[in-house]
Amino acid sequence: MQEQELHRILCAGEDSQHQFKRQITHLESLAAELVAMSNSGGGRIFVGVEDDGSISGITPEQVRQFNQQLSNTASAHVRPPIHPRTANITTKKGLVVVVTVADGLNKPYMDLQGRVWVKSGADKRHVTSREEIQRMFLNAGLIQADTLPIPESSVAHLDEKAFQAYYQKRFGHPCPPEEQKHSLISMGLMKDQHLTVAGALLFATQPQRWLPVCMVKAVAFYGNFIGDTQYQDSEDIYGTLNEQFQRSFAFIKRNLHHVQNGRGFNTLGELEIPPEAIEELLVNALMHRDYFDSASIRILVFRNRIEIISPGHLPGNLSTHDIQQGKTKRRNPVLSEHAAHLLPFRGLGSGIHRALQAWPQIELQDHQSGNEFKAVIARTYRPSATAGKAVSVPTPPVTDPVTDPVTDPVARLLETLIHGELAPSAIQQAVGIKHRPTFRANYLRPALEAGFIEPTLPDKPNSRLQRYRLTASGQQQAQQLKTQDRP
Repeated sequence: MQEQELHRILCAGEDSQHQFKRQITHLESLAAELVAMSNSGGGRIFVGVEDDGSISGITPEQVRQFNQQLSNTASAHVRPPIHPRTANITTKKGLVVVVTVADGLNKPYMDLQGRVWVKSGADKRHVTSREEIQRMFLNAGLIQADTLPIPESSVAHLDEKAFQAYYQKRFGHPCPPEEQKHSLISMGLMKDQHLTVAGALLFATQPQRWLPVCMVKAVAFYGNFIGDTQYQDSEDIYGTLNEQFQRSFAFIKRNLHHVQNGRGFNTLGELEIPPEAIEELLVNALMHRDYFDSASIRILVFRNRIEIISPGHLPGNLSTHDIQQGKTKRRNPVLSEHAAHLLPFRGLGSGIHRALQAWPQIELQDHQSGNEFKAVIARTYRPSATAGKAVSVPTPPVTDPVTDPVTDPVARLLETLIHGELAPSAIQQAVGIKHRPTFRANYLRPALEAGFIEPTLPDKPNSRLQRYRLTASGQQQAQQLKTQDRP
């Protein structure tokens, strides 16, 4: 480094990768700085420089003393030891020593007291959060969340039928009872007589009894803002990963519209977003989320977009550009291994690429500060003020768009009533909606307004004996739906 370049750096001031020191007098402070830089991407320490960036310089004797201090500190006061490099720059006011600290390969680094430091702007801070320390171990590949045993669990909590079906499918024969524990251990699903996180999420009955945040929160809004006080659908999705995938996919599908795309007017048409794009992004969220994080996966369906948000930013040095090119780093290797046989997951790093091929209007956002990864899927069609309608937006173009004659919720309601009249509560249960206002707003009221159903007691709308039946128009529509293949 030349003096001219030194002045250019000093004029920019201190930041996460540039620290100024007049002299080094305390070895503990030097160790903390070395640890923080090793844990935070590396950086340089400039000795012989004031806090304001002006050069004070040090003498050759002070340089020799500092080199001894640095060597001792880096080898004996930092764990594991590091190997910083130094360069001496001669200036008019004396020597400046530039210490270069590489980004550590064996994080987390600690000082002699076992404290973990990281950079926070131009300063440093002591890491005390259990989750943050776990994440540093995770990023270093020292531990994986899905391999950890769950102390309260045992083989008695295994869904025997589901495990045997998986074993038969993968290996071509049932798992012998006397070999079950050994098989579970060798497959990474059991450790120390307890189910691992992977074992519970894949094959346990009610895995959320131990892992309450390992679930999906799904909400569909009428508008485009998360602050809206009203929503059209919501569901808390629990169960194994396969169950979470199936129910999350069903939630998104029932809150999207269908487009005709050249098909007949009386058909339900195609889903406005290709199902394969949604599948890939859902599987990506379930497989690669940070299971050390105490947040749940969120699915937010807005009028103009879908957001799939999973805890945990991209691991290591991966960027959104990297994963679009197929680069991958397995955060949960055991889950990834078995998911290839349970979910539409290949584990080759090609999922994001396939999703973008099916639907290019996907934006990937990696939020390191918030420790989350977000996929934002633009919607082509948005619900209008009139129930059952759909209007197009400019991007992307769709061939031959027309208005759907029947929305998907209304179609499901008509299929439920095709065999006879039912009470509102029975219809709500049959279509799988728990939220009563959502059922009335998206299912019952649109069907009534379209003239497809009618109450059996029109003069007593709130009677406990009230039931609903198909009208002649509704029967005709239901028969048409029955003969068509649902997309």
